[in-house]
Amino acid sequence: MTGLPDIGAWRDLEFFRSDWPRIDAALAADDRQILPPAAQRFAALDLTPPESTRVVILGQDPYPTPGHAHGLAFSVEPDVAPLPRSLRNIYKELQADLGVTRDSGDLRGWARQGVLLLNTVLSVPAGEAHGHKGLGWQALAHQVLERTSEKPTAYILWGKPAQALAKHIRPGDHLIVKSAHPSPLSASRGFFGSHPFSAVNSWLKNQGEPEIDWAK
Repeated sequence: MTGLPDIGAWRDLEFFRSDWPRIDAALAADDRQILPPAAQRFAALDLTPPESTRVVILGQDPYPTPGHAHGLAFSVEPDVAPLPRSLRNIYKELQADLGVTRDSGDLRGWARQGVLLLNTVLSVPAGEAHGHKGLGWQALAHQVLERTSEKPTAYILWGKPAQALAKHIRPGDHLIVKSAHPSPLSASRGFFGSHPFSAVNSWLKNQGEPEIDWAK
């Protein structure tokens, strides 16, 4: 399989046998600039293996602005300024919830603590949001939810598209946080004031797990 870096145990998912070869070929045949770069396309899975995943945050597709997306949902490269509006709203809620202030939009520190930041579509043509939603990437997110929910896991589902995937979460002792999406169009309709970060840490503490340091 071309274009697939070392992603550890995630490689066992059926997606990489049944769907990825077709998607890989479609990406190779697309002459547009595709984001993020191929080497970063599976960064979320690379940084947060299944055995380390404690929290799952679902996004939609990568930022379509060159230089922004690097393979983690909502995250941007550390030199990006100003931050994307959805991420700014996430940071506003984080500060209101836990008093944590962040300047960099790079969320790799969260990923290394077991927060899987997974988009449901892992590629986008530059400047064309949702331009690859028909490639079939969604099967990967479905299978990741099924795999991670084999053990107690916290899920943060922002917006209706993410919440529609809850059916792929196996029954179990999970935390499922649902609210409006942090985008400027919907954040004031239930995202602000939803306290997702403290809810996750309280749940982790009750599970006997270390809390997430959201400042990292």
